[in-house]
Amino acid sequence: MLLYTSRRLIGMIPLLLAISMAIFGLVQLQPGDFIDELKLANPKMTVDDVARLRHDYGLDQPWYVQYGKWLSKAAVLDFGVSRENGYISATEYVFQQRLQNTLTLTTMSFVLSLLVGLPIGIYAAVKQYSILDYVTTFLSFVGYSVPVFWLGIMMLLLFGAKLKWFPTDGMQSEGVSMTVESDEKFDLNGQVLSVSKNAQGQPVITVGVYNEATKLEEPKAVTLPAGIQNYPKMGDYVSLGQAMGSRVTLQSWLNATKDALWHLVLPVIALSLIQIASWTRFMRASLLEVVNQDFVRTARGKGLAERVVVYKHALRNALIPIVTLVGLSIPGVLNGAVLTESVFNWPGMGTALLSSVVQKDYNVAMVILMMLAIATLASNLLADLVYALVDPRIRYN
Repeated sequence: MLLYTSRRLIGMIPLLLAISMAIFGLVQLQPGDFIDELKLANPKMTVDDVARLRHDYGLDQPWYVQYGKWLSKAAVLDFGVSRENGYISATEYVFQQRLQNTLTLTTMSFVLSLLVGLPIGIYAAVKQYSILDYVTTFLSFVGYSVPVFWLGIMMLLLFGAKLKWFPTDGMQSEGVSMTVESDEKFDLNGQVLSVSKNAQGQPVITVGVYNEATKLEEPKAVTLPAGIQNYPKMGDYVSLGQAMGSRVTLQSWLNATKDALWHLVLPVIALSLIQIASWTRFMRASLLEVVNQDFVRTARGKGLAERVVVYKHALRNALIPIVTLVGLSIPGVLNGAVLTESVFNWPGMGTALLSSVVQKDYNVAMVILMMLAIATLASNLLADLVYALVDPRIRYN
């Protein structure tokens, strides 16, 4: 198993290189670049200015030269900066501000689809040719064929705009926060000169306070209470009566969590309904195939109860191909989240990808696309390894 895994991991390297080259080439085929955006924003830019900027950023070089320079930096996880997000690192922007939101949405929808789709598929197989089987088969075909963006729009119109049961966009209502202002207030005015921490780990800020007697600005250290968040940073101004920071309280945490879950309902359902239809069909077909095999008929011939035959003998074998499909479907969930996030304006990687392509912020797009490529390769490898663990007939050398 270890040798097989090592070979697969080594084989992923040239494959990733080929994928990165293809992605980079497709991005380069997009009409225009960020220099064109700068020119539109600043009509006073001359032709010489545009040519100089293209030369400075290497945009006048052949694509393979640009790819080589990009690859040398991407190998150390330097994908450049995000021009549309304050010129911070594109990797930092995706991982710190967007990835968690996407993982929350996709994980909840994925778990919900498995918890609902697999039992329905099992019951449909056990009750084959019953009314329930026909209904679930029809609904699964309908659900499988409905585009996720259309379903999301219909749910927004019905449950958001018309019935007003759920919020229509974003992940948090205005004014709702995980933190509340602390009761501790500043008793001075001045600019924060430095920020440090004492031996107990409490933040200590040094404020430049104007002394009326000496007519000079004198530094004064202020130790902030334990548990303070969002306290002033270096260069900020603090004033008399201003809260020293914010705290997370039980009530603020409960309110923020409830609000976030309420915003999650529609996008999670929209993303999971398509998957539920797929898992229902897969589970039904897999179980029906196993139920008709000889060892199941032998179990019935021994006089075992039908419940034991189905759930102890048949189901365990029917779940083996499902394990593979679970691993292979993970990239599809992430790809489906791109459309779902765009419809519901969910601040995840999907909306970041769409925004980066429209605004020609290609560094962010490259980070997200490479992440999806790596997730696809990793999920394929994981599915193969898990398949060998659950099926004793499979051995990797």
